[in-house]
Order: sequence, then C-alpha cells, then structure tokens
Amino acid sequence: MLPSAVTVQDEKGEFLLVNDAATAQFGILPENFRAGNEPSDFVKQALSHRRLTALDLMQSGRTAVFEERVNSEFDKRVYLTTHRPVQIGDRTLLLSSASDISRQKRIEEELFRCAYYDELTDLPTRRVIEKHVGNLIADDGRSSEGRQGHFALAFLDIDNFKHINDYYGHGTGDGLLVQIAKRISLELRPTDMLSRISGDEFLLLLNPILSQQEVADYLERLVQRLRAPFFIEASEIFATASIGVSLYPEHGLAYDTLHQNADIAMYQVKNDTKGAAVFFNSGMESEALARMATEQALRLAVLDKRFCCAFQPKVDIRTKEIQGIEALVRLRDDKGVIQAPGAFINLAVELGLIDELTHLVLAEIMKSIDLIDEAFGSGATISINVAAKQAGNTEFMRSFARALKETGCPTRFMVEVTEDAFVAKTHFQGDILPMLREIGVGVSIDDFGVGYSSLSALADITADEIKIDRSFITDIHKRPRSQGILRAIESLSEALGMKVIAEGVETFEELAYLQAATKIRYAQGYYFSEPIFLEELQPQSNSHVRMALNTRSSDSARPAYSRAGGREY
Repeated sequence: MLPSAVTVQDEKGEFLLVNDAATAQFGILPENFRAGNEPSDFVKQALSHRRLTALDLMQSGRTAVFEERVNSEFDKRVYLTTHRPVQIGDRTLLLSSASDISRQKRIEEELFRCAYYDELTDLPTRRVIEKHVGNLIADDGRSSEGRQGHFALAFLDIDNFKHINDYYGHGTGDGLLVQIAKRISLELRPTDMLSRISGDEFLLLLNPILSQQEVADYLERLVQRLRAPFFIEASEIFATASIGVSLYPEHGLAYDTLHQNADIAMYQVKNDTKGAAVFFNSGMESEALARMATEQALRLAVLDKRFCCAFQPKVDIRTKEIQGIEALVRLRDDKGVIQAPGAFINLAVELGLIDELTHLVLAEIMKSIDLIDEAFGSGATISINVAAKQAGNTEFMRSFARALKETGCPTRFMVEVTEDAFVAKTHFQGDILPMLREIGVGVSIDDFGVGYSSLSALADITADEIKIDRSFITDIHKRPRSQGILRAIESLSEALGMKVIAEGVETFEELAYLQAATKIRYAQGYYFSEPIFLEELQPQSNSHVRMALNTRSSDSARPAYSRAGGREY
C-alpha cells in the first residue's frame, strides 16, 4: 500500500479513484467520496473544497502544492498535497498525492513557541516585542504625513525578587511571575503587548497613546493592582514592581534607545522609592553615565587593589577595654581620595566584585597584623563583614573559610552577616555555619532589627554575638519604646548565650543609659573612636587608642564627625 494518500478526479471534480491512505485521510469509505454520499457536514465541506480546487487547477493547467488541515472532532492532522493535472487521451484528470506532515508541523510549532514565547508565562519573548516596536517605528517613518504615531514602552522589574526566591523557593518564585504576568495583562488592548524579557523583567508596549497623562493614570492603576497580595502554595506574598517609561517619539526614534531610556528610568525608581512608575528625562541619562563611570572606576580599583581598611574598636563599656575591632573597607580613587563604602559596596555586590573585595580585606588585615596587635591588643577579635549574597553562596564561603584557616589564627576572626542570611532559605545555617565553627571562626549578626528580624527568629539562630542596629541606640535615653525593645533583645540574647553589642554610640547620654539601665557590656561607635586607618597605626599607638577611650568616657560632647547612615564594611 502506498504511504501517500492518492486520488484521481475528473473534469467535474468527482473522484474516480482513491487509495486506502486517502480513505484514512478523510476517515470515510471509498463510496462516500461521491457527491451526496458524504456522511457528515465536515466531510462534505472538505470534499467540496477539494472538488473546487480540482476544477480551478484543471482549468488553468498548473501544478500546485498546498498544506491541507483536516480537523475532525477526534483528530487534527496536516497534509502536504501535490495536485498535478494530467492528460489521458482526450480527458484531463487531476492526480493528487498527500503526505501526512502532522508530526513535523507539531515540531515546527513547538520550536516556534520556544523561540518566540516564554515557556513559563506564555508571553512573547524579547525578540518579538523588539521586532514589533521596530515595525511600528518603520511604518510611522514611512508615513507621508510625517511622524504621527505615539506609544509608550514601560520596563518593569519585580522588587526584591531574589529575596522572595531565596525565602520561599524557586517554585513559588515562578508561580509569582505567572500571577504577575496575568495581573499586568488584565487591562491590555489587542494593540498592546506584554513581554517577559528576562528572569523578573517585563517590557510593556502601550500603543497607541494620546498623552503622557493617559499612560501615567494607567500605570498608577497597575502599580496599585500589583500591591495586592499574591496567594501561592499556601503563602501570602507581597510584591511590587519598579517601572520606567519612555515615550515615542519624545524619548527616542529607535527601539534600542527607547528600551535603554526606559531601563534608566526604572533604575531611578529602584534607587529611590521602588514600587512606582517614573518617566524618563534627560537628567536621568547623565546620572546613568555617572553610574557607568563609577562602575568602571570600581572595576579598575579592584584590579589595581586600591582598597584599604579602617578599624573601629568594640569596647567594653564597663572597663573601657578594647574587646575587638571591625575592619571597614575604604576605596582610594585614582586621585588618592578615600571613599566610604556607601558609594561602592552595593555596586560591588551587584557587579559580582564583592567576593574578590572581601578576600582583599582579609589580605590587608594579615599584611598589617603586627600593627593591629600593637594598637588594639593581640586578644582583640577582628570582624569582617560578609554581604548577605555571599553568606548564602556555599562556594564563596568555602573559599573564604579556607583563607581564614590559612591565616594561622582563624579563632581571631568574627564573620559579620545581616540577619536575613539566617532567615532566608539559604545554605548558611545548615552548611556554612558548621564550616566556620570547625575552624573556630565566630559569627555575628549585624544590624539586627532593621531587616526581616523577629525575636522568635533568634531562637533558631546560632551566633556568637548580636549587634543592635544604631537606629535603636540613637537617643535611646529619650525613647521609651526603643528602651523596651532593647530590653527584650538583651534578655533573649542573654538566654541564648549571645553577646550583645550596641552599634553607633555617639553621645555620653547614650553611653550613660546603656551603663545604667542595661546589662549590655559592649558598644561600638564614634563616641569611642572613629575608624582608624593603618597608616595611623604606629608602634606604641596602643596606649594612644586606650587613652582616647578613657578621655571619651568623661566627655559628654557629641563628636564633630558623625557616622554616615547605612551599613559599614
């Protein structure tokens, strides 16, 4: 039996011959190919179309190849059919041969969807929206009336999506992306388009638009809609999106320009408020260029190792003895100017440079360990900050633990991490903490009280010390509510065997309150000492540092300098 479905039709389009494969193609018996004998409207319609095709081709005498779709209630199949008129004696007949290409078409459609549609959300991919916007711009440019079209391109980035992924798991994160895509799509018109262009980033085309205000009103409704809770796998999740918007033709005459400007506006939202929508303006472009310059300078600084350390003592507020020091990284720019970490640490984390930077800090400490011991005492612990992203990275922490062990004095060191390293679903508590314990490295919870902390969470955390964030310590003698919170943290930490350190002590009144009204023994802040640079650490400076601390203990004046807000490194 021939694998192809073969039919022969006469000058009137009636079937003279059909083989078994042809009867299988249409799902009918040979006698049902005759007009009036069709068993169903579906078959009647399909054969009627074939008869009309035969008449047209025999009249023109041309050969043709068609894709024919045969869709029944039970099956959907696609055939590639070749029709060829042939002359036999004085008769013109149509010889047709059809091959089943259904499997091939399914593969093609699957490949097409993989190439042009996101598998998770079923949204168009980046290349689809890029092509569509490019076509809109090209069509508008060819208009005889000049540029008349107006549309908006909005870049949406989900805020804190990494934390949601880490805390709830990637399955929940994927579910959140699907639900967010559905919410964004709720009010879209047929001419609009939403695309998922990367992990937690979406691109939204609003076309056409009448005014910027129309777009602003729509995006405000969208922002509010996204703030409602999402319910995924029995979890109630809150998420927001930062949105940057560019307008055509005001903000660009090409897709790349519009996309870049919307991206710039989105980062402006990220750096300011999050969870809002902002339109691009020319001032943002200069800020973006400045950021690029900072990024370039940071990469060069890491390459050239232009970093140094300052050290700030942790002090026993009862005896005025130095209990430990915290290493705070500083950057020297190409002009030799010292920059505080607020200007570069977050960028270093974002650019993936923080791992190398942390190793540089350890190397700087060991290079000057003799000066450090002379200034602060050989028994002082040395604290090094580790970013939350690093704390959950087993590969990095394994290499860092190895480097600490190779110093020959790992028990001198304390690793300071923020509390979300413990609370989030990372490997820190289960895998990394035992690694540090094995070599004798201590662990400190930094900035406690400003992240995702709760007092109950402390019960599940295994750490040596807890540093209460300076926001609770500032003017503590004037703030009864902060005093109550401080007592609660102090009591629970004492019960769990964790040392408590008060961060950011700057005035005599704050110190006096801690000494008189709490059991806290250790503190750190500008009241005792500003961060001290290595070049300031000279032999015999130990006595100088201790003398400064003793002088501070009777000085009630606020220092002329003040620690900048944000976490020190």
